[in-house]
Amino acid sequence: MTNKQTEAKTDTNPVITQDALAHLGDGRLAYVKAIRSEDVAHMFPQAPKIEPGVQLFALHAADGTPIMLTDTREAALANAWSQELEAVSVH
Repeated sequence: MTNKQTEAKTDTNPVITQDALAHLGDGRLAYVKAIRSEDVAHMFPQAPKIEPGVQLFALHAADGTPIMLTDTREAALANAWSQELEAVSVH
């Protein structure tokens, strides 16, 4: 690969810093993530103990801060909408 090809490839794949990524969409974006009940205590320490093996949905701020936990994706999306957040799903 020549230098020009390397430069062209670099230009089409810009690098974003971790700090910039952490603040991407601050205050406007949130994401919905399916989680297992076994992960609840780590993400939501204040939540009551939930039996193992239950699929739940967590709504997080763009920076990863947990906002809410629910048993349906629709409820997580509705909560995002009520807080004027644009929600995206992660897998």
